[in-house]
Amino acid sequence: MIVLKATQDKVLSALQSVAGIVERRHTLPILANVLIRKTGNSVQLTTSDLEIQIRTTADLGGDGGSFTTTVGARKLIDILRTMPADQTVSIESQQAKLVLKGGKSKFTLQTLPAEDFPLVQEAANFGPAFSVPQKVLKDLLSQVSFAMAVHDIRYYLNGILFVAEGKQLSLVATDGHRLAFASATLDVEVPRQEVILPRKTVLELQRLLSDAEGSLEMQFAGNQAKFSFDGMEFVTKLVEGKFPDYNRVIPKNHKNSITLGRTALLASLQRTAILTSEKFKGVRLNIEPGTLRVASNNSDQEEAVDEIDIDYGGDTIEIGFNVTYLIDALANMGQDMVKLDLADSNSSALVTIPDNATFKYVVMPMRI
Repeated sequence: MIVLKATQDKVLSALQSVAGIVERRHTLPILANVLIRKTGNSVQLTTSDLEIQIRTTADLGGDGGSFTTTVGARKLIDILRTMPADQTVSIESQQAKLVLKGGKSKFTLQTLPAEDFPLVQEAANFGPAFSVPQKVLKDLLSQVSFAMAVHDIRYYLNGILFVAEGKQLSLVATDGHRLAFASATLDVEVPRQEVILPRKTVLELQRLLSDAEGSLEMQFAGNQAKFSFDGMEFVTKLVEGKFPDYNRVIPKNHKNSITLGRTALLASLQRTAILTSEKFKGVRLNIEPGTLRVASNNSDQEEAVDEIDIDYGGDTIEIGFNVTYLIDALANMGQDMVKLDLADSNSSALVTIPDNATFKYVVMPMRI
């Protein structure tokens, strides 16, 4: 039976959309495979890592009828990548194997039975579905995802908090040293829902979401989230645990405030970062009326000093930061101007966009 017959680019893009979560080495060999389910002319492709499941349906020609099997996802993609985009490729089933043909090439691949493929058990009671434009969610994710923890024993920090309430969707990430908050307005009112999406899910969503027009529908259950967009269905387990109260972390009423150009500050930090020590990555900010001085030094007794003229008349403050934390935030913002609120050298700083409450970034000071 010819399972599918279409151009290389069509088959490859359908496969790549689901293959991001597939690990090359797995304790369960079948999880390295993609589940192919053929019904009529449409082909459904499903991958899973037991915590996340991605499914897409595409019209990829071939014979009519029903057929299911599983085959190595990465191997299939690696083979297809070597073929021209406009070349017609076909996959046929032959005695528990799949034969992939394209031009004068032929590959015979081993399969594993579809009934052994462990599908994620979907929650029975998802909450109400609500939709956001894909670009909005993609932008929100990029504004906060860099602040997620990596392999923290406080497992609830290895992900992003989603809070939907009324007409607002807010995303929060923190690794204990810094916190990023971003929010957007929804078209519809939704009841309050609060979930933590795992780090791997966040990275995969960022890879799949497009900047084009098009919306994404999301639903949350007690221990699962479901996203539907572009003919794809993405189901993921949630991180259980209590996320820190981010409202208490975001400082209010810092009395010293500076507004300056984002690119000028970013360039200054990137320059001085060159001479920070590998281990500490510390820079000193000296703020006084009219001037912001950024300085760094390292164990080789080298130092860098950079000055920016600012419109400022507040207290003189000297404060140290991990320069990477500041660069991450500024590099993931698109605005021209940025506002820095400070209290003193021992209090956390607040980075925001002037006259815009949708983004807040808190960074703890560092002793230098």
